[in-house]
Amino acid sequence: MEAPLLESTSGDLQLFGDNGDYLPVKGLKAWWRVVCVESGKLWRIGGPIAFQIVCQYSTASVTTVFVGHLGDVELAAFSIALSVVCTFSFGFMLGMGSALETLCGQAFGAGQVHMLGIYMQRSIIILLSTCILVSPLYIFATPILKLLGQRDEIADSAGVYTLMVLPQLCSLAIAFPTQKFLQAQSKVSVLAWIAVFTLASLTFMCWLFVCVFGWGAAGAALAFDLASWGSAIGQSVYVIGWCKDGWKGFTWAAFREIWAFVRLSFASAVMLCLEIWYMMSIIILTGHLDNAVTAVGSLSICMNVDNWEAMVFMGVNAAISVRVSNELGMGHPRAARYSVYVILSQSVMIGIICMIVVLATRNHISVIFTDSEDMRRGVSRLSGLLGITMLLNSVQPVISGVAIGGGWQALVAYINLACYYAFGLPLGYLLGYVANLGVVGLWGGMIAGVGLQTLLLIVVLYKTNWNKEVEQTTERMMKWGGQLL
Repeated sequence: MEAPLLESTSGDLQLFGDNGDYLPVKGLKAWWRVVCVESGKLWRIGGPIAFQIVCQYSTASVTTVFVGHLGDVELAAFSIALSVVCTFSFGFMLGMGSALETLCGQAFGAGQVHMLGIYMQRSIIILLSTCILVSPLYIFATPILKLLGQRDEIADSAGVYTLMVLPQLCSLAIAFPTQKFLQAQSKVSVLAWIAVFTLASLTFMCWLFVCVFGWGAAGAALAFDLASWGSAIGQSVYVIGWCKDGWKGFTWAAFREIWAFVRLSFASAVMLCLEIWYMMSIIILTGHLDNAVTAVGSLSICMNVDNWEAMVFMGVNAAISVRVSNELGMGHPRAARYSVYVILSQSVMIGIICMIVVLATRNHISVIFTDSEDMRRGVSRLSGLLGITMLLNSVQPVISGVAIGGGWQALVAYINLACYYAFGLPLGYLLGYVANLGVVGLWGGMIAGVGLQTLLLIVVLYKTNWNKEVEQTTERMMKWGGQLL
């Protein structure tokens, strides 16, 4: 039986046992040491990932900023293209790629580094197939948006812009797997540098195509495509050229166990899509309100601001997923649990700070997106709900990251389905349309769904048996990696 974590005669604290896992922690001083150790490990991974994801997301925001100054209709249509159609496909592609996050992290922790390249190739095959399945949404975006009730002036333009950014969808089939491959090994600095270069290149191209050449929203869409493919190619070059332990070249082994990989990928896709599509659906519902152009535009600006914070926590999501999967792969249940406690407490504090900042700057956050006074007033009215959403966003991605690291995607998918679509969405519709509260009611009801989901996930996290998680990870590695050892 392991001894509790106590002070030694030298005054130092013994943190780890012989197996490399934490010893049981007792006392505030011991907890503070654990917090310091885990914070260092988590943020060395999460900091660059968060920075990379913020830059990656900012490519869409920068593109929207350039289009927003062309006019209100252009802003609403381009926002629909990126916030509805592209977000729909982005969520599905990200989810299908998140299975790789689970398997690469656990394989790396278990010392099966050679499996990472095989898993990555398997994921690329699946995501390329997914692109083919999703592409009709881009091709037929205009009639689909009209069927969903969007006004003709918005749907027609949005359909054109959506078709223009179809190449960006295909880039995700390369970008996501290479990104997860590198994250599992904590090789995250290169991702940050590639993201910075991509964002700088996109900004320059948007200025050149929109402001100098006068190509309008079409120029912004072209810049978006080129920047996305530049990022995907850059990551691929680094993987092939500088990751010899995990990348052993192309192999037919990528086609083995592919159906089991598809099942886990699909569970991941459902889990993440139910989250991403949920908030996306408010854009569609808002399009049915009176003065839809202003309503959609102001809400889209709020969503852009919210997504900047959400992208930071996507970095936290990736970091905790890497930590949990690595520690489970190494057979360290206590380290996995302690890392969750540390990052969850820090994330809540960051969320509170973000909420305060938004409320303090409620009259100014829309300035960079639009010159319209109506849009700016609309954003100011929604800032309270934006602040609450940002606070919830500080908790939910952490628990989702734990789910990905542990392979619980199917369970979380059921919780998301119940909280979002059986509770939050109907409540938002009742408040928005029946109670005539408009976009405030829509968003308020949907926030209630997020709050319920967060509460249930905290209960699941509290009841998790981490020793059992280690056993399940070992079984998975034996099944999917053992035949190639």
